[in-house]
Amino acid sequence: MAEQVNVSPAGQEEEGMTLLDHMRELRERLFKAVIAIVIGAVIGLIFSNQILHLLILPYGNKIVTIAPTETLTNTFVVSLTFGAALAMPVVIYQILAFVMPGLLPNEKRWVLIGVPIATSLFVIGALFAWFVMLPPAIGFLTTINTDVFEVQLRADDYIPFVTGILFWIGVAFEMPVVIFVLAKFNVVTARVLARQWRYAVVFIAVLAALITPTPDPVNMSIVMAPLFVLYGISIVMAAIARRGSATPAILDPDEPTKEAK
Repeated sequence: MAEQVNVSPAGQEEEGMTLLDHMRELRERLFKAVIAIVIGAVIGLIFSNQILHLLILPYGNKIVTIAPTETLTNTFVVSLTFGAALAMPVVIYQILAFVMPGLLPNEKRWVLIGVPIATSLFVIGALFAWFVMLPPAIGFLTTINTDVFEVQLRADDYIPFVTGILFWIGVAFEMPVVIFVLAKFNVVTARVLARQWRYAVVFIAVLAALITPTPDPVNMSIVMAPLFVLYGISIVMAAIARRGSATPAILDPDEPTKEAK
């Protein structure tokens, strides 16, 4: 008689997760994230007038529309961006929860810790863009050769410009959380990040150039400075994530591991 092999429920669950199961779970996570964004967008639509009044403060004047649909499209742009920002905690949770099967039971607490940290970083990034970046950028762009140009900013240009900066600077501030997740899943280590700091400088400079609304080096430096600080924090977060790891990281195969020690 063949020996009966007992498989634990946890093992059955782990072995039973097929590619199709993962795709279904991903679909459910994405659906929940989209629902959160839609709800946030509806709230943004309700308060769109107040949000638009707030967004034009750095400019100080009303913005111009020259097409019949401009007021409508820009109202939807503001509502959708606000909805995505408002739903950020839910979106972050769904992303982190999707990778939870790869974590040990005692490591899953990082998901609950990561959501408020990632949300706080996003808010800090958006506030940094609002108070530090936008005022000098708008001031610089609207005072170039004013004896030649009459500055009247158009809604289709101004609204996506401001909302895009606020949103993407907030996303850029998520760097430590992204690095932590990559380190936790054996992709990168603090040692690699520290050694490759020159490449990080180039990457941050390119990223700052893409995000910065003006071409002058002063505003570019304003963006680069916090990103450098965040890179340093990311190295620390990677070290925390790799503590006690028994598997070498993909980008650092010579990493001393727990089993090697």
